Amino acid sequence: MASPMTAAEVLDREYLELRAKILQLAASFDRLDRSAGDVGADRRRELLHEGLAIAASQDADRAEHVQLLFSREYDDNWQAEFDIAPRG
Repeated sequence: MASPMTAAEVLDREYLELRAKILQLAASFDRLDRSAGDVGADRRRELLHEGLAIAASQDADRAEHVQLLFSREYDDNWQAEFDIAPRG
């Protein structure tokens, strides 16, 4: 779906917010690296790096692919797994 704005207009509108989010990500990774202990083998850290790689790619569907990366596969029995009574 095409944007009603030009790429330059989107960049003008989003630049400062995107820059702030990138800085926040970098600071969070710095805190992880400087903290005691090792989370190098933690799957969550791996997922974060995969998400960053997707976001930095030229893929036209980056948001969808990042969402899928962090999503669970659908399970027909999800209500039972979370002890939720089915409606109806």
